[in-house]
Amino acid sequence: MRKLKTGHSLRVGLALLLLTGCGGKNTSSNVESPGADKTAKTEVLEAGADVIQNKAPLKAMSMYLDGFHFYSGNLKGQMEAHHYCTQLNEDLVQCTIFDGNGRDARIMGVEYIVSERLFKTLPDEEKKLWHSHHHEVKSGTLIAPGLPLVAEHELMEKLVSTYGKTYHTWHTDRDLELPLGHPLLMMGFTKDGQLADSLVRQRDQRFEVSTPEKRQNRADIPTPTLVPGANAWEQGEIRQLKVSTVQEPLPGHAH
Repeated sequence: MRKLKTGHSLRVGLALLLLTGCGGKNTSSNVESPGADKTAKTEVLEAGADVIQNKAPLKAMSMYLDGFHFYSGNLKGQMEAHHYCTQLNEDLVQCTIFDGNGRDARIMGVEYIVSERLFKTLPDEEKKLWHSHHHEVKSGTLIAPGLPLVAEHELMEKLVSTYGKTYHTWHTDRDLELPLGHPLLMMGFTKDGQLADSLVRQRDQRFEVSTPEKRQNRADIPTPTLVPGANAWEQGEIRQLKVSTVQEPLPGHAH
């Protein structure tokens, strides 16, 4: 992720602050979890904790991105993902992923985003777990809800050459009550025709945006040369987690 000039960074930073009041509360969770309604005591405890407890890591989440993922090895398993992110430094971003942007949103998983510079330092096998963001940016399917178009464009200039590693812990496209099974590795789309048009249309309608217009607006953003190793699924190198019985003690565990 290249260094930005001070004025450039300041404009983006100020624009990102607007995310606390823009681009939210228009996408409800698709999940209906079993459980009793909150009691008055629970609500009082929540209200008190909200006022008293420090939530520094949450307050640092100044970036909101909306895009789409699919299960590594299953291109048809597609879903929208709302990312709330913290820029730890110029080369590293961490995101918590939700299935909506309201108070009822369920945590779907996490994504780590690194600059091209850091991605190049990863071992070859590790790179196979990561996906590029060039198509998501250039196609207009990755958006920053609530940001002015100019600020969003500058943010996308930074993201176009980055790489992400994503795991979903709650598969809300199919597990509509509780998080079942184990985490799954997710990938990002790399070509037109892969992502279902219906998902994009529904998203654009809710946010009152136009993906084709965003694609056109980003036409001037150079497409980076991809670092070999990312998007390994395209070469048939599928990596996915599975549950297995552990016969030997895990590292650090006593016999």
